[in-house]
Amino acid sequence: MLRDTRRDFLKQLSALGLTTAIGGRAMDAFADEVLKVAVAYVSPIGDVGWTKQHDLARQAMEAAFPGKIKVVKVEGVSQAQDAERVFRDLANQGNKLVIGTSFSHMTPMMKVAQSMPKTTFELCSGIKTLKNMGAFEARYYEGTYLAGIVAGKMSKSNVLGFIGGFPVPDILGPANAFLLGARSVNPKATCKVIWLSSWYDPAKERDAANALISEGADVVMSMTDTPTTVQVGEEKGVWTVGYASDMSKYGPKKHLTSFVVDWSSEYINAARTVMDGTWKSSHRWDGLKTGVVKMSPYKPAIPKDVLAYVAQQEQAIIAGKLHPFAGPLRDQSGKERVAAGSALPDDQLKGINWFVEGMQGNLPRS
Repeated sequence: MLRDTRRDFLKQLSALGLTTAIGGRAMDAFADEVLKVAVAYVSPIGDVGWTKQHDLARQAMEAAFPGKIKVVKVEGVSQAQDAERVFRDLANQGNKLVIGTSFSHMTPMMKVAQSMPKTTFELCSGIKTLKNMGAFEARYYEGTYLAGIVAGKMSKSNVLGFIGGFPVPDILGPANAFLLGARSVNPKATCKVIWLSSWYDPAKERDAANALISEGADVVMSMTDTPTTVQVGEEKGVWTVGYASDMSKYGPKKHLTSFVVDWSSEYINAARTVMDGTWKSSHRWDGLKTGVVKMSPYKPAIPKDVLAYVAQQEQAIIAGKLHPFAGPLRDQSGKERVAAGSALPDDQLKGINWFVEGMQGNLPRS
């Protein structure tokens, strides 16, 4: 009924020669019944992991608007030069919403977005925005802090291990929070760190996990796009923490928990606002409170009093009563970074480039 009314209205305007006067944009909006969306994944879609969670969000978006969205996917867009070409091609193909899924996509997406102002771009893990480019991120550190509490209680060696792709802020923050959570219940805890210089390299990740375990780490977690670390922990009899997806099936005996990332609300809201014309560039940073970050079921072997305490701390974070980066905090060199009675503000957390005291690893010089 409404569609017929619009069509008749536009026919009347055309007969009166007024379509140019009101602009072609109205005609285009009514004619484009299906929103074309493109998603560029930084790695192949696996059973679990970072890219899997983005693909689940893509599925949720399609389910939310049946018949109203057509999605094209591109996997393995990990190199910046490839990303720029892919984003430009996707925009030229008529996709009105283009979604990138990696920090490494930021610079190439910005280049393309500036030259294609009629296309809407959304970037996960981005820290910069443009008029036609928004960004969204998760407060992973809230999840790693809770996982750290469990790790601190379960560790017997007081040595934790962390494997990251690159030392960028959205990995450094969670790595630090993992140890901060552990030290909140076990002040003797330390954490050894290995960087892979890759978002997806199962062979290199296996070597890193084995190296950390050989150096005494008895709880290991990774922020990569594979379950390799969980698998190695299962083989070696070492506790592990998963990332992005629930990885318990890869470590049925030794997986403690995973901090899960659910991007569904971001994808759905982006599509909805592009379709109804209300989309505006913004930077979103959500966590436990909104359900973007969730904890997977905890291992039953974890003592009940520990689980009760973790649940209490989770509610405190959600209520804003507990901040994982509350002072006093010192960095790796012993310099005070956050004074007692205050907490690291969001703008500094988003750009964090230092290790907290007790972290053992190297960072590139700025």
